[in-house]
Amino acid sequence: MAPFREKIGYALGDAASGGITWKIMSVAFPLYFTNVFGLTFADAAALMLAARIFDVFTDPLMGSLADRTRSRWGTYRPWLIFGSIPFGLIFALLLFTPDLGPVGKRIYAYTLYLLMMAVYTAVNVPYGSLLGVMTTDDNEKNQFSAFRMVGAYAMGFVTMIAFPYVQRMVGGSAQHQYAVVGAVFGLIAAMMTLACGLLTRERHEPIRAEKFEFKQFADLVRNCPWVYMTLVAFCTNFFNGFRYAVVGYMIMYCLGGDITVGKLIINYTVFIAFNEVTCMVFGALSPAFTRWVGSKRMAFVWASVICLVFSVAYFFIPMDASYIWLMLAVAVLTSIGVGLYSPLIWSMYADVADYATEKNGTSSTGLIFSSGTMAQKFGGAISGSLIALLLGAAGLVSHQDMTTGETIVSITDEQSVQMMIWCLFSVFPAVIAAIMGWLAYKFPLHK
Repeated sequence: MAPFREKIGYALGDAASGGITWKIMSVAFPLYFTNVFGLTFADAAALMLAARIFDVFTDPLMGSLADRTRSRWGTYRPWLIFGSIPFGLIFALLLFTPDLGPVGKRIYAYTLYLLMMAVYTAVNVPYGSLLGVMTTDDNEKNQFSAFRMVGAYAMGFVTMIAFPYVQRMVGGSAQHQYAVVGAVFGLIAAMMTLACGLLTRERHEPIRAEKFEFKQFADLVRNCPWVYMTLVAFCTNFFNGFRYAVVGYMIMYCLGGDITVGKLIINYTVFIAFNEVTCMVFGALSPAFTRWVGSKRMAFVWASVICLVFSVAYFFIPMDASYIWLMLAVAVLTSIGVGLYSPLIWSMYADVADYATEKNGTSSTGLIFSSGTMAQKFGGAISGSLIALLLGAAGLVSHQDMTTGETIVSITDEQSVQMMIWCLFSVFPAVIAAIMGWLAYKFPLHK
């Protein structure tokens, strides 16, 4: 039985990657790139798609490389220990806006974003793979997964709720605010990642395939549970990607900007923070919910149904700031489903890794978990790219003033843009939730 301290240490890993870096990248980056940094909507969409093509190659290679690592710190932990500083530093630089022209900014954004994806892969793939070597007990895997999700959502809540207050405290231009936010949260993410590597323990040696062989990739594609799980993981992040990335535009263009209720500032990060705390609570309850339902597969199906029902309900809420509490309530109810299924993803990937080891005789844990990370980034980025493209097509236009360097956003068709934003937060995720639930129902491992 792993000590409580180690479970907290493991939770810190996703608190850094999921609760800070990925949360800010998912929620703030679309709005940051188009309204602050100065990219056009087309540039922002192309940037995210280019990064995903890059990940198609780097994620599986990183998984295979991690599986073959041997060091005094273990197989997967050294990637966390030595990757922590580059992880925080590159994230901070990505939120810095250089004093360059449109071409220079485009080059800077592409270079730093691709570097961030590479270092995220180098840290997060080994982090996910740790679950396969810390314990062989299925219930304990569920506990570690639950701690992981609680860590991610608890830190996500802190990050999102603090975001507007840190900006207000920093003051100055939006570019200056984002640069300081990047430095602060980048440092915290680096420290948490390092702590995760130092506090966790690898108890079980993976059964290694010492030679690199493309047969491993062929075996992966023939692994039916892996195919279903990767499609499910893609859908979960597609679902979250639509909801998270569009909130900033919804607050700004559908509700008239930040809403002040008493001393509470409800901007796009605070809106997400309410959802994060819900995910944290129900992420902790996920193991008990799974035992009650009887299997991980059916727990995932019911969680998908919750996401589907309340995503549809959100579409029928009047598009008016006076209904903000109803909007928050329905969004929170949707997040119950997200909280319940989130820990199951990585626990089910661990089951897939065990199945592959039994079937093929060698461990491909890193490779399998890398596909989960790739699905995460792929789903989030494609949804972000689609949002940028669809909003541009609906009539939201961004460009940089060549004289002042200021980012100017204009609307050619306000009603079209508002309806597109509303559908991107409700109808689009509902369709994805339906597909996700069907795929989970068909998942062949019934643990």
